[in-house]
This record gives sequence, C-alpha cells and structure tokens, in this order.
Amino acid sequence: MPVGSDLAPGFGGDADLLRTAQAAFLTEKITGIAVAVSGGSDSIASLHLMVRAAAQAGWSVQAVTVDHALRPESADEAAQVAKVCAGLAVPHTTLTWAHGAVAGNLMDAARQARYGLMAEWAGREGISHIILGHTADDQAETFLMGLGRSAGLDGLIGMNAGFDHGQVRFVRPFLAVARAQLRGYLQRHGLGWIDDPSNDNARFTRVKARQALAALKPLGITIETLAAVMDNLRQAQTAVLAGTAEAAQRVCRTQAGEVVFDGTLWRGEGREVQRRLLIAALRWISGAGYAPRGSGVARVMAAIDAGQDATLAGCRIRVSDAVFRVVREPHAVGGPCMAGHLWDGRWQVSGPFAAGQEVRALGADGLRQCKGWKSTGFSRDSLLVSPAVWYNEVLIAAPMAGFGTEFSARIVAPFNQFVLSH
Repeated sequence: MPVGSDLAPGFGGDADLLRTAQAAFLTEKITGIAVAVSGGSDSIASLHLMVRAAAQAGWSVQAVTVDHALRPESADEAAQVAKVCAGLAVPHTTLTWAHGAVAGNLMDAARQARYGLMAEWAGREGISHIILGHTADDQAETFLMGLGRSAGLDGLIGMNAGFDHGQVRFVRPFLAVARAQLRGYLQRHGLGWIDDPSNDNARFTRVKARQALAALKPLGITIETLAAVMDNLRQAQTAVLAGTAEAAQRVCRTQAGEVVFDGTLWRGEGREVQRRLLIAALRWISGAGYAPRGSGVARVMAAIDAGQDATLAGCRIRVSDAVFRVVREPHAVGGPCMAGHLWDGRWQVSGPFAAGQEVRALGADGLRQCKGWKSTGFSRDSLLVSPAVWYNEVLIAAPMAGFGTEFSARIVAPFNQFVLSH
C-alpha cells in the first residue's frame, strides 16, 4: 500500500479523537453502523477510530468501499482496503459504479452515485448509519468552492454534520478535526493509507480549492479561521431560516403540486427571503438535493421582476400580474412507477391497483379525457404533470383532475414542512 509521507506529529492525542468517534454512538435508533472507506488517510483513520469506539460502546461495525471504476488502480485499491478490514475483523463490501461515459460534472456524478450505492447497500444490510471521514480541511475547501460559485449563505456554511439519503443517515463526526490530526493518529500507530493521484489533479475544483487554501495561509486565512467564519454564518442562517418559514406561510400556497406566490406579498419581502422561497419551491417540486446555481436563480428572479416566464431546475415559472406559479416541467417528470412507490420523488398514489397498472404523468392525451378538469380550479400546467394511473395506454384514474374517484394522490412532504427542514 503506498503510504503518505506528509505526516504532522504533535496534533492532539488518541483520547480526543476517540471521544469524537464515540459521540457517533450516542445517536438514537441505530440499527447498524458502517464506515465508508476509500483507503485515503481520512477514511482509514476514521475506520480505526470507529472500530475502537464501537468496541467500547458494544457495537460492531462494517466497512464499505465504492469503486468508481474511473482509474485502472481503483479495483486494486478496494482490494487493499478489504485486506485492512480483514486485519481488523471488520466485514467489508466493495460496491462498483457501473457506468459508461460520464457527461457533465464528473465529480458531482461520482458523488451522487457513491451515496446512492451506499444507501441501497445499507438498506439491504439493515444499517441505519454510515460514517464519513470528512474533516475540517474538507469544510474549508467547500467554503472556498462556494465562493467560486457566488454561493449564498447556505452555500458558505460548509457541509452538514449529517444528512439523510432515503432511510440511511450519513454522519460526519470528524468535521471539526484537521486532516493533520488524523494523519498524526495513523503515524503514531504505524498505519498507512493510499494516496489517490486525483487528489493532486488540478483539473478538479476541490483540488484547486486545496491549493488556494495553502496560498491564502500567509493572509491568516486558514482552516481554523474559516471554521470560525462558517460558525458565524450558521448563526445568521438560523435567523434567516425563521424569517423565511414565516414568509412562506403568508406569501405561498400550494395546489396540485405547484407553488403559487402572491405577487404583491412577494414584492414586499427582502431579496434574500425572496431568493430562499424561490429555491425552496424549485427544490420541493424538482426533488433536487441542492439549490440551483446562483446565476440561474438570479436570472429567474430578474424574469419574475420583469413579468416574464422562465425555466430552471426542471421547473417552469409562470408569471402574471397577481401571482406567479412554480410548476414541474413536463420533460423533467419521473418515469413510470408501480403501486406503492413514490412517483416523481414526491407523489403517493393510493387506490385499488390491478396487475399491470402503473403511475405516470397525466400528459395532454390524458387531460383531454378528463372532461371536467376545469372545475377542479387547478391550472392546466399543474394537471399535465400530475400523477395518473394507466394500464398501457388506457387512462384508469387522474386524481388531481377529478377522473376516477377510487384513487387518491398526495404529496408526502408538504411545502411549508419542506421550507422548515431545508
């Protein structure tokens, strides 16, 4: 195993690191814990620390490695991680990302695939929590990357200490720990790690941020000072979130899956609250895990100010004098799903499903069959992208359009609840 050489002795001792690891076991409703291990110093140190903490807490842990299959060496590296885990008597699983050519943002696509694969695996294994080895260095790099994207407040507070992906909770217990501390731990115990050459490839934005951080150190812009800045921003965010949630109650209403904004009340809000309400509507409707880029949001807000329609993040923004509506874009809706599954990431359809029936968008052909749809009071735009029950090309029910009374449809997470939690 290639071993990193830039060790930094003298950073902390085992006791503080073990206390940090042990805190992960204080979470309620744990059914099983796994550690995500790439083979790098952060994840290898996290694995060893979590194994020690687990033994004291009376738990056992598993390990999981995602082979992104982007480099010829990745399979061998996963095998080396498996050997490390075997030496610790830790069950280990390698998950391989099966992909062809990756278009667009490679790092983002790999990240999404990585978390998706791990969440699916954890669900099968009955594991409720997966430990990630992100450090204070990662936080500082994320902050700089946010600056490069002209991010707003939410994009400048760093990564969350935990997040949910489906039924699995991902936890980052070492976010306040510098990478040098984890490498110091490895050095003290004679443990090595794998150096991923992509960590030095300046083609990737995170590597550029890492290099910029080193260059900024003479100005006093360090991991520690940026951590303090992010803490200040989090406190400001708390106040802004409270104001946004209150504004959502007054300014917005939902109907048939779309968000309708009162134009007059919208114009009376501050620009930051406006921006947050718009982003919340876009994410609630599209199911996106992240806000759109700041430039896209600014473009849409300018269009609303000018009374013009716009599109962004799989949504249409329809503007009139009194209101503007955010609705799902037809080409972006989810594909067919069977009974019991969420359609388009948010709709639950209930009713007497028969074999071969599926849920998919109502569409123009379906809406033409719903003769009384105008009496629902819902917009045509929203009904076109509402869920319908189909058997091949035969429309069985369209609950939002008033067709087929035996079926019902609801959105599992109401908009106001979404605003409060995001």
